[in-house]
Amino acid sequence: MLQLQSSECILPKPGSTGDDACAHLIIDNAVLVSVLCDGVGSARRGGTAARQCVKFFTDQFKTRPKAWDIPKTMEVFTRHINSLLFKESMAQYGEIELLTTLCLAVIEGETLYTLNLGDSRIYLLRRDGSFERLSTDHTMDDAYMSHVLIQACGLSENVDCSIVSTPIAVGETLILCSDGLTNLIDDPSFSDLVIKGLGATMIVNHAASNACPEDRDDISLQIFRIESLDPLYGMKNISLPIPESLLEGEVIDGYMLIAPMMEHRRIWKVSKENRFYVMKFPMEANDEQSLDAFVREAWTVKQITHKAFGHAWVPENRSMRYYLMELIEGVNLTEYLKNRPISVDSAIALGKFLHRAEAHLLHLGLVHGDIKPENIIVTKKEGEAGVDFKMVDFGSIVEIFSTNSRAGTPSYLAPERFTGGVINESTEIFSIGVTLYWALSGKLPYGEIEPFQTPTFKTAKRPARLNSNIPLWLDSVILRAIAIDPNERYRHYSEFFYELKAPEKVKPFFSKETPLIERSPLTFYKIGFFILLALEAGTFVLYVSK
Repeated sequence: MLQLQSSECILPKPGSTGDDACAHLIIDNAVLVSVLCDGVGSARRGGTAARQCVKFFTDQFKTRPKAWDIPKTMEVFTRHINSLLFKESMAQYGEIELLTTLCLAVIEGETLYTLNLGDSRIYLLRRDGSFERLSTDHTMDDAYMSHVLIQACGLSENVDCSIVSTPIAVGETLILCSDGLTNLIDDPSFSDLVIKGLGATMIVNHAASNACPEDRDDISLQIFRIESLDPLYGMKNISLPIPESLLEGEVIDGYMLIAPMMEHRRIWKVSKENRFYVMKFPMEANDEQSLDAFVREAWTVKQITHKAFGHAWVPENRSMRYYLMELIEGVNLTEYLKNRPISVDSAIALGKFLHRAEAHLLHLGLVHGDIKPENIIVTKKEGEAGVDFKMVDFGSIVEIFSTNSRAGTPSYLAPERFTGGVINESTEIFSIGVTLYWALSGKLPYGEIEPFQTPTFKTAKRPARLNSNIPLWLDSVILRAIAIDPNERYRHYSEFFYELKAPEKVKPFFSKETPLIERSPLTFYKIGFFILLALEAGTFVLYVSK
């Protein structure tokens, strides 16, 4: 979601209602549209042109065609309002009287788009303190004619629209202002005031105090301090077609489709320059929900950089909606362990691998959401014996503490996931534990759970009873990981990982449902002894009393 602190101020010159106008709006909590216009004072209706121009942009951006990207929208709208002002001037006055400067700034995703006509300015204060001017003054080069505009909105029937795109980040500040401000204050002083956190009104009043009231112009200023951005919105609204069907041999951006990798034919093995990759498309061509899910997934893959995951990327110059992944040569864990359990050493390595993968996601505020053997690829180590692992299925990754409790595969979900509980480290550890339990024993601790079933969880058998090679410390680690009660389970990945690498620190684990004879045989037999002793004593007393 786009969040920002905004302030704006217009201070007319003394004795005037002013010819400046400005406004901004935020669309869908994701797109900022800001427009500032300085009506040219020498034109009889400069102020009218400024106000008309601001209203046009704020009205039209609300209903812009979805197929238009931001640069096209800015260009089309600018040309349209310019033509309207010019033609109205000619029709009513026979000369240019509806004339205004224009600053237009739009933030979509992580990109700032800017356009200006005239000598109003756009600045960007970077996080490192640098103060960049993103606009160009369209005035005559002659020092004595520098006040004469060579471009403005309504000046001629056609206009040259130069749109600049600039990466923008949280913590940066966008500024739009009229020349009434920049004529009174130089850039270094202006920058210092913005860095100090002063609002638009204070800066405008400060600048006005340094000028003779009779000599100064209207002053207008907008300031936007960026607190958060919405990168997903920008990715979603890129105008890219989604193919309805895909065929073997088809070439897309130089990648040849070799063969579909799933029955739905939306994931393909592709080749380019004798190298193989995986290309993934949205599941549906004309479905908003499918597009939302795909965009979120594509955004996620751009954040993930750990080697536990296959490398994935979104090409910059795509002609269609897709993203690419490296092709991982191997088989999933289910296929790899067909008819045989994993070795204890490999199971420990698998547990540590899953911890590293999840720890990286946690750093990004994410969790995998669907840990299971089918989403773990087993690969051969390069140049040595043994195997490595890779995590796949970016589509299941969600933000930590999400409440999408049915996301994932039922047999690997923690009990609280079936009752609306959030996805967190503890629920992910449960899935890791179930995966290790299955890999070492060939059994699921709580049996096969069908989709949309709300299961009843009963105490699982100790995995060491199903595989005698499992050491007691690892048996306890797995049982704690799959504990039905979250209070008995590991809460954090670090706790789980610590015990995996320090077997001597692991304490025997018994759930509260475990029978006493298993939890403490000595205590059980002591209690039994004293019960028998008491019974014998009672019998003796009855015998004596007779």
